[in-house]
Amino acid sequence: MSRLSIGIAGAGIGGLAVAAALARAGHEVVVYDQFDSPRPVGSGLVIQPVGQAVLARIGALERADGLGQRVTHMLGHAQGIRLPILDVKYGPGPGRHGLALHRAALFYAVHEAARQAGAEVVPAHEVTGVSAAPQRRLLFADGRESPRFDLVIDASGAGSALSPLKPRALRFGAIWGVVDWPEAGPLPDHQLSQRYEAARRMVGVLPIGCLPGGGARKAAVFWSLTPEELTDWRTAPIEAWREAATRLWPEAAPYIEGVRAHSEMTPAFYSHGSLRDPVQRGLVHIGDAAHRASPQLGQGANMALLDGWALAEALRNEADLAAALSRYHRSRKRHLWAYQLMSAVFTPLYQSESRVLPALRDRLLAPLSRIPPAPALLSRLVCGDLLAPLRAGLDAP
Repeated sequence: MSRLSIGIAGAGIGGLAVAAALARAGHEVVVYDQFDSPRPVGSGLVIQPVGQAVLARIGALERADGLGQRVTHMLGHAQGIRLPILDVKYGPGPGRHGLALHRAALFYAVHEAARQAGAEVVPAHEVTGVSAAPQRRLLFADGRESPRFDLVIDASGAGSALSPLKPRALRFGAIWGVVDWPEAGPLPDHQLSQRYEAARRMVGVLPIGCLPGGGARKAAVFWSLTPEELTDWRTAPIEAWREAATRLWPEAAPYIEGVRAHSEMTPAFYSHGSLRDPVQRGLVHIGDAAHRASPQLGQGANMALLDGWALAEALRNEADLAAALSRYHRSRKRHLWAYQLMSAVFTPLYQSESRVLPALRDRLLAPLSRIPPAPALLSRLVCGDLLAPLRAGLDAP
């Protein structure tokens, strides 16, 4: 496709990744963000192999890999159950690992990729609306308007002012904190480790490498709770939480002890839903602005990266904008639908107030998951390629 002028709402992971891909393809790209200086929000996350493939293609993987921590195993135990109830190995082969990092490290990698590709990032512009087609303008909170664009991409996340998505709120969320990785700690540094009390409580530790600029290796510590429990958690002494978390998982004490104050933990609550059609004339929604799910399968950032790459590929392969947007939607529809469905099915097994579902998980599903071909299927599910992530496929780096 000939050179387009493209405006992107949101300088998050998805917005910067698609900006890098499109600028590298020769389009004129401007990214608007509400913050005075664009910055990441959140704690740790895992980029799966299909997401790493996108990072490689936009020139961000080397930086991300240098800061992050490769993980090859996801292991979870339930209180009182000897054998693991979550045991996923990524499997042999090049690129078959997760890349765990702090959001700041991933943001740095994709921001640099977008900047070097020639995308312009404009801070202090809170997007509140978009004008009608054919050529669209972004509208800002202070009354200003952007220039006209051939295409507007809504990558402004769960708080999007442009997306009509009305998701269903999920009952459980989590608090996340970042601590120094204790070098003498008992947990492997290539593993996401979790401990459950039925499905109502979960504590986890994720090695996430280093922050941009170097320094000590870090771990993300997370604890599941409801919004009501968050209020109680904030009013109780932090020592009370550390004691409760350590009782549930004594091995995690060296990591939990790194949290010294409530302010060092960030709450995150989730929702579930997808737009039936994320494409309008001259406007497309990607990432959390188009589809949201629990992070239980570790696919949130992956999906945003895949959306961005699929959109860039559709624009590269079609001469007409409307045809390209239609191609984009078709290329992602099946993969998104499948992972949204699996997220909806798996989440209550690990985060819910049910007493029946965790018993079913521990006594039936966990033993079945150890019988071939289940381990290989679970590995591909986590890697993000149980189904082809794009209609034409996307090879791992």
